[in-house]
Amino acid sequence: MLPKLKVLSSCTGNSCRSQMAEGSARHLWADRIEAYSAGVEPHAVNPDAVRAMAETGVNISVQHSKNVEDSGTGAPAP
Repeated sequence: MLPKLKVLSSCTGNSCRSQMAEGSARHLWADRIEAYSAGVEPHAVNPDAVRAMAETGVNISVQHSKNVEDSGTGAPAP
């Protein structure tokens, strides 16, 4: 079996779009990829993003904003 592919979604604040991408990727392809998200200026996860994802059946309420250096991927900071 092939190792899981690491996928990093990033944006400035890691509060909305990248959090939604991480949650969607984990929900849809957890058996094939390791999904991460990060930002260069992390802010708290946007409650509207949490609500929008909940409407699709994806729970991102336990996710938190991370800096690229702390993303868990080994990616260097920009």
